[in-house]
Amino acid sequence: MSKNAESAPAVVRDHGGNISTAIATYGGTRDQWVDLSTGINPIPYPVQNLQDLDWTALPDRVEQQALVDAARAFWNVPDGAAILPAPGASALIAAMPALADPRWVEITPPTYNEHAAAFRARGWQVKSKAPCEARVLVHPNNPDGRLWDSSDITSPLTIIDESFCDVCPTHSLIQHSTQPGCVILKSFGKFWGLAGLRLGFAIGDPALISHLSDWQGPWAVSGPALRVGAQALQDHAWANATRARLAADAQRLDALVIAKGGTYVGGTDLFRLYEVDGCAAWQDRLARGQIWSRIFPYSKTYIRLGLPAAGDWDRLEAAL
Repeated sequence: MSKNAESAPAVVRDHGGNISTAIATYGGTRDQWVDLSTGINPIPYPVQNLQDLDWTALPDRVEQQALVDAARAFWNVPDGAAILPAPGASALIAAMPALADPRWVEITPPTYNEHAAAFRARGWQVKSKAPCEARVLVHPNNPDGRLWDSSDITSPLTIIDESFCDVCPTHSLIQHSTQPGCVILKSFGKFWGLAGLRLGFAIGDPALISHLSDWQGPWAVSGPALRVGAQALQDHAWANATRARLAADAQRLDALVIAKGGTYVGGTDLFRLYEVDGCAAWQDRLARGQIWSRIFPYSKTYIRLGLPAAGDWDRLEAAL
């Protein structure tokens, strides 16, 4: 990793996906832009078979249990771990600091900045080295794709954010979800490409999951999210085909950017991190072709790109 990414500032709550900022600066309309600033699958799971009751009735306990059962099977969740569906992984991230009395949390930069922001908002102090009463592991890490292992579960409260782990399921740490003090977060918006559905999962220590469930209340997840989530988590053929497609597209993106002078740093099969000779200039050049990318406040050379949809590769190459 380059020297310019060895440490991050306290917290800068910037994000990908802020396409309105790109439009305000460069013009155009939303449908004219290609948004590569996120790590969302550009070819989402096909939503089907929604019913009127999914929209008009309160979410049903039977439907919620069906989603939980599908999640347990898909992620091979051990019997001793509890599963809680939630309205997006970000809602769960915001709740994690309340699971223990605020002291010190270990978060190794660079990584997804909402974890540090959530802990600070609850009165925690954040540092990058142990020992701490809590630890956050983004696995694989955003933006560099770093993978953690069981030896990194070192704190009484350990949050493992596996939002991007569905592209590399053999690396999941789900087998540790029965460990006291351990909570694993899953996002439905990334791999399945349905970020607008707002669905996430907390999996782990039953005592902690019970607290989260009490705070969340009985109808946090919408009827459509319950139905679509259960369908998708049972569609293993789609998941396997999608992993193969994403892996091929990630290699294609690497070849394209490297040919234009970038250097591959890391990432996952949903996003890639490159080092370039001035990330702001690269972002500007792409934006003039109405392609939005992700740069970071702690680096002058890092740029992150998500994968284009099938019809957007030529536009990306032309913009580069």
